[in-house]
Amino acid sequence: MAEITLTKNNFEEEVIRSDVPVLVDFWATWCGPCRMLSPIIAEIEEERKDIKVGKVNVDDEQALAVKYGIDAIPSIFVFKNGEIAARSVGYRSKADLLKLIG
Repeated sequence: MAEITLTKNNFEEEVIRSDVPVLVDFWATWCGPCRMLSPIIAEIEEERKDIKVGKVNVDDEQALAVKYGIDAIPSIFVFKNGEIAARSVGYRSKADLLKLIG
C-alpha cells in the first residue's frame, strides 16, 4: 500500500475509521525538515504492512492543520482506533518514529 494523500474529504474514512494504526505526516513542500523526513516515512510505509501511512500537505489542507493544532512541521501523529495515540514535532530518526508507532 502506498502513502495516502490525506484531505478533508478522505481523512475520516482513511484515518478515523481505519481498522489499523495510521501514521499521519503533516508537512509542506517548502519545509526542509519535512523533505528530510519524507524518505524515512516512505521506508516505514514499505516495511510496516500492519499500518497505514498518510500525508497531509498543510498548505493544501489548512482546515485539517487547524483542527489538529499544527503550529510546526513536520508533525507526526499516530492514530489508533480513531484517536491520537502519539505525536511528535520536528525531524525524528527512523528508530524514534518506530517507537512512536509501537
